[in-house]
Amino acid sequence: MEQVRHRRRDRRGRGMRGPAIVPRVPGTPETPTQRERFDDLALGIVTEVDARWSDRLGLVEYAVEDAPQVPDDWTSGTVPLSSLVRGSGTTPTRLVLFRRPIEHRAETRADLEALVLTIVVEQVAELLGIDAELVDPRYFRDE
Repeated sequence: MEQVRHRRRDRRGRGMRGPAIVPRVPGTPETPTQRERFDDLALGIVTEVDARWSDRLGLVEYAVEDAPQVPDDWTSGTVPLSSLVRGSGTTPTRLVLFRRPIEHRAETRADLEALVLTIVVEQVAELLGIDAELVDPRYFRDE
């Protein structure tokens, strides 16, 4: 007589219980969080662009924030993806990427990489006063 094995994913259909990977160090996740993955992506793109144009850009401070703080009387229907504040005197120029709005507009990892690259390249091009195509060869203007 053959035994029938029932494969059950979980008791009540709520998904897997507990972590998928047991961390080597208790209390720290074994895999990077979504925020850490975004930070790594942004850092890689910013580092490449900044290295190429650092002599003309001067001192630029790059940052990632979760979401922009828009005023109550915000009339635009869209949420900003980044913020660029030009520096003056000893205050550096500040380019801030807003992680959550960017992630909401990207469906795949490739879309996210392309969107972050586009935002950084367009902001740097605005700072330098040149066309975005000249800032990075990977940039493609979708018209």
